[in-house]
Amino acid sequence: MSKFIVLVIDSFGVGAMPDVPQVRPQDIGANTCGHILQRKPDLVLPVLARLGLINALGEQPGVMPPSETAVWGRIGLQHEGGDTFVGHQEIMGTLPLPPLSQPFSVVIDAVEKALRAEGFKTERIECKGLHYLWVNDAVAVGDNLEADPGQVYNISANLNVVTFEQALAIGRCVRRSVKVGRVITFGGKIEDSRAIREAARTRADNYVGIDSPRSGLYEHGFQVAHMGYGVDEQTQVPAKLHAVGIKTVLIGKVADIVANPFGVSYQQLVDSKTIMDITLNEIQTPGDAFICTNIQETDLAGHAQNVERYADRLQVVDAGLAQWIAAMQPEDMLVVIADHGNDPTIGHSLHTREQVPLLVYQHGLAAAELGWRTTLSDVGASVCDYFAAEPPQNGSSFLSNPVFARNLEPHA
Repeated sequence: MSKFIVLVIDSFGVGAMPDVPQVRPQDIGANTCGHILQRKPDLVLPVLARLGLINALGEQPGVMPPSETAVWGRIGLQHEGGDTFVGHQEIMGTLPLPPLSQPFSVVIDAVEKALRAEGFKTERIECKGLHYLWVNDAVAVGDNLEADPGQVYNISANLNVVTFEQALAIGRCVRRSVKVGRVITFGGKIEDSRAIREAARTRADNYVGIDSPRSGLYEHGFQVAHMGYGVDEQTQVPAKLHAVGIKTVLIGKVADIVANPFGVSYQQLVDSKTIMDITLNEIQTPGDAFICTNIQETDLAGHAQNVERYADRLQVVDAGLAQWIAAMQPEDMLVVIADHGNDPTIGHSLHTREQVPLLVYQHGLAAAELGWRTTLSDVGASVCDYFAAEPPQNGSSFLSNPVFARNLEPHA
């Protein structure tokens, strides 16, 4: 019985991508891991250090030394910017398509026409000279004010007035009408839909939408669905593994954003200790499985520009990893990566476009350097390779490295 376990420490980058000066100058000098260790030089993460974190970082800003026994590398982001949703689709083997980046105001006419054609009632609501759509007296459609400007549109719904399925129908109509990277449909139960409209805000004079925390939608009965541009779930790892009888288990935020219709998904989880414990239980559960776990609290600490909180969450993760490794069987494989950066010291609270660590562990592996990988999809391709499944749409397996030859004989 074999497990392939992928831990995504959300936002834990190890240095700016080479193209940052050209495409994202606000991230010049970003290094989430390096800057946290500079601020917290006494921070000790024994398991991550043994797995090769300092090797992947390429410098020693604190007390932790490079590992002499690690199997490690670095991975670049193939998708534009640095996005959790697109990053996880890339991990699952999707070839990232370059989406359009444009304010909702550019597409409001087309979106409104499409919604009305499908029988929805729409109204334009003005906020500081810009307009968003108010649909069926309970749903706002406009820009996402938290992601990179112009890349995401939000569908914000009062689930006391409409069902989540009805909100999803609005979201799907919007998704068909636009080519931005993501459309997020979400909602919660609030007493008065006016709270959504009262949370309307503008950003940078071009973007208008709902300030989600202020709306109250997160507080009661929250539900969410993410719809990406150019994402075909049939080409992704869970579908490829299902075809050969392997179960996929998604835990944490990855379960909220990756399609997994035939597997097990632990959704709407945030607490890192809970997520690590659930993963440990799945590692100990008999049967072959691909397990992918996301730790979101590191990303939240990055957004809050809180180095102390980020370091604390890393310690929780490290302690949990020790338990995972102790529970792993000889044939099980563990991969630790991130999906982008979120440097809490860079001077802004957005994601940072960073390369990420690739740390691989299996009992008995000899030390090896896996080099520079050009896409997060190499992880998904390696998962499929491990289980002898058809490869996903994108990526190349790193299991071709000779260091894995002996340990992978049972899976040939």
